[in-house]
Amino acid sequence: MSLIGVVKEQPGESRVAATPETVKVIVSLGYQVVVEKGAGAKAAFPDSAYAEAGAKIASTADAWKADIVLSVNAPTPANIKRLKKGAIFVGVLSPALKPQLLEALAKQGVTALAMDAVPRISRAQSMDVLSSMANIAGYRAVIEAAHEFGRFFTGQVTAAGKVSPAKVLVAGAGVAGLAAIGSASSLGAIVRATDPRPEVADQVKSIGGEYLAVEVEEKMQSSDGYAKQVSEAYERRAAEIYSQQAADVDIIITTALIPGRPAPKLITAKDVSLMKPGSVIVDMAAAQGGNVAGSVAGERVVTKNGVIILGYTDLPSRLPAQSSQLYGTNLVNLLKLVTPKKNGKLSLDFDDVIQRSVTVVKAGKITWPPPPVQVSAAPAAKVEEPVVMPQKKKMSARTMGALVAVGMAALFGVVSVAPAPLPQHFLVLMLSIVIGFYVIGKVHHALHTPLMSVTNAISGIVVVAAVLQITDANVLIQVLAAAGVLLASINVFGGFAVTSRMLKMFTRGDK
Repeated sequence: MSLIGVVKEQPGESRVAATPETVKVIVSLGYQVVVEKGAGAKAAFPDSAYAEAGAKIASTADAWKADIVLSVNAPTPANIKRLKKGAIFVGVLSPALKPQLLEALAKQGVTALAMDAVPRISRAQSMDVLSSMANIAGYRAVIEAAHEFGRFFTGQVTAAGKVSPAKVLVAGAGVAGLAAIGSASSLGAIVRATDPRPEVADQVKSIGGEYLAVEVEEKMQSSDGYAKQVSEAYERRAAEIYSQQAADVDIIITTALIPGRPAPKLITAKDVSLMKPGSVIVDMAAAQGGNVAGSVAGERVVTKNGVIILGYTDLPSRLPAQSSQLYGTNLVNLLKLVTPKKNGKLSLDFDDVIQRSVTVVKAGKITWPPPPVQVSAAPAAKVEEPVVMPQKKKMSARTMGALVAVGMAALFGVVSVAPAPLPQHFLVLMLSIVIGFYVIGKVHHALHTPLMSVTNAISGIVVVAAVLQITDANVLIQVLAAAGVLLASINVFGGFAVTSRMLKMFTRGDK
């Protein structure tokens, strides 16, 4: 049975790696848990709550000497030395950006699992710390912007005058961007968004945003679920859009990050100068160099023209209780994966793509980077073969003439040999069929439904036949013919009336 230590984070971090709820699950996996004294205080999780959940409250040294150490952030050099040889450290390590950290962990002879290296595959979604934290950060970015903006997000009409809604531009429609779009839209703002991936357009629209397409010839698709470097053509066109929007919007929120690379510059100093005084920019990529010219990681900057630039790097930490719960749940799901027997013993299986990806150091040896994992966020479109509709064979003129000749011969043959009054009635029937069908049945379906076209054609046959019989000497035949004309006419004109009402349902009221 292994001992898991939950350590207290460095000053400035309010989150904690485990909550009382997640501690209960960890204990159920067979582990013993010690929590550093005061580790969850900033997230409103007192030591007594951890004790009730089955953990022991320990000193800093005891927590760091555990077999498995759970943390939110990467350890400091001093804390790395506290880890015992063979221990397992789990936290957010940024392995692509911090090679020195991996070397220090390897030198200490420990195993390190990076929670931010979870591959973006369906099976690993429950462990995806980046997504869970980005979701919170996107929401908090809007809250911070609203606080600094100091005005309504939604439009209002009051007795004192009209208030126009705020205009918000979100650069990047990933998890953080979509959270920001949804939050700003729910507050009543006019939200616009850009993203290199055209497949996110529907997602943006579904949560109340307007997608601003950067139209270039290249197709921006991700093969691993993360954003990739864009082309120069895209950058030029995007820069034009950012400049246009900067002069119009009140708030800009940037979320663009590329794994393993500095954050791309999106908003230039010129763009910032175009914004109105009192406008707000939230640079969510400030920790990786920033998307905005003039942003400073962790600080609030006010430009000469009165634009406020927020470079806060602790947005998830500003909602510590919720962030800790989500992060702790991500950790628990990883522990479930690496503890299949629920016996309190962690077992790494490098044949599992998730375990291989998160293991950046194993027993003192650096294992980063892992083999690439193909995760297509936008699968290649299947080329569908064109559907070939079977063409109806048209009757040739010769065949048509032959059939007409045969029909006329049959008609005259029947008329010449049939006893009276059968020839008269037969002739009327034939004429009714031909005239009624071709006059009514050939009316375009836009004027009446296909079903009504058939019924009206039959009614047309009845009308023609009845009209020809209405002059008969027999009074009964006259009455029946008149009734036939009346009823069939009602059906014909009624069909057109119904169709007219149906068409009006799809007509704009101002037309």
